[in-house]
Amino acid sequence: MTVRQMSLAELEQIIGWAADEGWNPGLGDASAFYTADPDGFFLKEVDGQAVAAVSVVNHSDDFAFLGLYLCRPEFRGRGHGLEVWLAGVTHAGNRCIGLDGVPDQQANYVRSGFSHQGRTIRYRGMVERRPETVTRPASDKDLNAIYAQDTEANGVCRKAFSAAWFQRTKTRQTLLLGQDGATSAFATYRICREGVKIGPLHAGASDQANALLSSVPEPFGGGPIMIDVPESEVLLVQLLEEMGFDSIFETARMYSTSPPCGSYPPYFSIASMELG
Repeated sequence: MTVRQMSLAELEQIIGWAADEGWNPGLGDASAFYTADPDGFFLKEVDGQAVAAVSVVNHSDDFAFLGLYLCRPEFRGRGHGLEVWLAGVTHAGNRCIGLDGVPDQQANYVRSGFSHQGRTIRYRGMVERRPETVTRPASDKDLNAIYAQDTEANGVCRKAFSAAWFQRTKTRQTLLLGQDGATSAFATYRICREGVKIGPLHAGASDQANALLSSVPEPFGGGPIMIDVPESEVLLVQLLEEMGFDSIFETARMYSTSPPCGSYPPYFSIASMELG
């Protein structure tokens, strides 16, 4: 029996486990996640078979985020999850660790010293695409400004993750409202096992959020939209409910110590429940 760091190919496998749990991960998540911290993904094996996993990605010298905490159903209740948990927490060192905890694990996180800081709620709905909305793809010259806003919104410089997440790929694209040089409102769209997730969504007002919700890139299809929203973002919650979105899943945002605090209004929606 052993716990070790996993490869990118193994991370793809673990994200498949997340899909089996109904978490609906993105089709291109593994590469962006792994780029953020290749040493932050841990796997437990029994007789050469992967049975449990966790990610603890060190975004900065002060902050890490825990996710993908999974154990195969037939191996639960044997301590395998605890072993990968300890390996991940050790990797974080003295950093504050954040996580979005599913309901059946929240009591365990509290016993491990984590405290609640609110809920993250997943909404699902349909939006009529409005191609006349003035959006544009993020270009290379926009990225430094987006990285800066990501730091200001989260209180954490997570440039390795941001550099991967905001780059355009076949399954993920970031769009901005306004003309060149304007980065005050933007959203990242990614194709998932079902539909499209939008996150982060950064906007100064509900009309900007509405425009971004209606701007899913045409090649991404017309399926359902999922968006993960901190319950404190009441403007977006109200807008989604008015648009007929339903809440389908929630987690508890929890931290091991005092959480980071941004100097700019936070995101309307988070990037992902796995990396924050």
